Amino acid sequence: MLDNLILVAYFLGIFAIGFHFARKERTSREYFLAGRHVGWFAIGAAVFATNIGSEHFIGLAGSGATSGLAVGAYEWSASLCLFVLGWLFLPHYLKTRVFTMPEFLERRFSPGCRAYLTWVSIFAYIFTKISVSLFAGGILIREVFGWDYMTSAILLVVATGAYTIAGGLAAVIYTDLVQSFILIAGGLLLMTLGLNEVGGFAGLRAALPADFFHMIKPASDAVYPWPGTTLGTIILGIWYWCTDQVIVQKTLSAKDIHDARKGTIFCAALKILPVFILVLPGLIAKALWPEDVTGDNAYPLLVLRLLPAGVQGLMIAALLAALMSSLSSVFNSCSTLLTMDVYKKRHPDAAEKTLVRVGRMTTAVIVVVSILWIPFIQFMNSEIYQYLQSIQASLAAPITAAFLVGILWKGATARAALTTLIFGGVIGGTRFLLDVLHNGLGWNLGGLNAVVEFSFLNFSVILFFVSVGMMVWLSRPSERGAAESLADTTLDWESHAAEIAGRTTEKVMTGIVGVAIVGLWAYFA
Repeated sequence: MLDNLILVAYFLGIFAIGFHFARKERTSREYFLAGRHVGWFAIGAAVFATNIGSEHFIGLAGSGATSGLAVGAYEWSASLCLFVLGWLFLPHYLKTRVFTMPEFLERRFSPGCRAYLTWVSIFAYIFTKISVSLFAGGILIREVFGWDYMTSAILLVVATGAYTIAGGLAAVIYTDLVQSFILIAGGLLLMTLGLNEVGGFAGLRAALPADFFHMIKPASDAVYPWPGTTLGTIILGIWYWCTDQVIVQKTLSAKDIHDARKGTIFCAALKILPVFILVLPGLIAKALWPEDVTGDNAYPLLVLRLLPAGVQGLMIAALLAALMSSLSSVFNSCSTLLTMDVYKKRHPDAAEKTLVRVGRMTTAVIVVVSILWIPFIQFMNSEIYQYLQSIQASLAAPITAAFLVGILWKGATARAALTTLIFGGVIGGTRFLLDVLHNGLGWNLGGLNAVVEFSFLNFSVILFFVSVGMMVWLSRPSERGAAESLADTTLDWESHAAEIAGRTTEKVMTGIVGVAIVGLWAYFA
């Protein structure tokens, strides 16, 4: 009975927040950027909740049960990338007053770069982010609660889509604020119960191989080689945390650069937690039930076997919060891209009410596409799930190179950027296709087998440096933009130093979180 009351209270609260903001969205800035008046605490919590989806409960715990803490490198590298977002990227995004990341690429380079990133992002969101979230959510719902997969997935998509359509980004941010602390509370509770059951951290170490607790693996490691888990995760992280619409859109809603930056630093602090509340439970499950844990079932087993009656409602709410926060953010970002980068590009004089109406309509379309996609998602297996994760590495390197070089170097040209994006995208996409053919379908690719078996993290490092080289090599001095057109989109060290001078609070926050991250890396190295 108590579990049901908790769930009812959760849904009532989320819908109340979502539809409260539906009455306030009158302009495109209000609908897509929450009026640019969100404080740092809400931004940080919303970015964290957007990132932690149901796939994290499945994937991080599953990887922890399989190979230990090494997968946590993604989480702690993310904290460093959030510093880069706050201190380097955000000043340029906010100066240009852009709505989307493709729009920024157009400001810096060309309409072609904008079109490329728009459609690559939409495709990736629908067929990877939404797919992975629903696939992992389906595993949790089936294993933990015994709900019918199709019915529960459709209800969750419709429920999430309803408040996202109605309230826009403000609804997404403030529901994410609530959901972030629900999922943190649920994760901490399960971790505490699990450690108590296994005999504390000392008992956990005694039950598992020593290398399960090492974050740094040899360069020869097939899954987590140290070059990939250090530099490779940073490259992927800069793409995801600094240039991806789903993440960055939350920070664009800030009152000013200082709130935006504090929000990213707060999120960087929160990103310390997943190693302990999501990866560590995977190790606990492996220690407690080594014969029963297969990977993806690690977290569901903990929920089923450790949580007492009356507490499962909180955990159900946490799992639903993870799924719904990620879905709502993707729905809203797809809508923003389609409205601002496609519709408004073709109808530059469209009225504000029209843009809001188109935004709601495109969100509804994405919801419908997601529902149509559900019957296919349920036939995925854990290997396909891993492939969908690795596609991010295939797309990330050239996009990271284009943004970084474009901001740091005024000499980068539009032709060089578009060529690099297309070339890198083709190379990365080919690598991903070979991965599917070889590992997914079991094809023998002859000499190309070695390419597929090469760590995708290390591959992304190489592709990144190739992309940077292309940007520099192809940028002709005669094709460079005028200095005034680059003023807000490229780094000026003198003005940047003046902007950050005296920002003592933000520097202290960064220093504290940075020292904590380095200390944890050193302890688990």
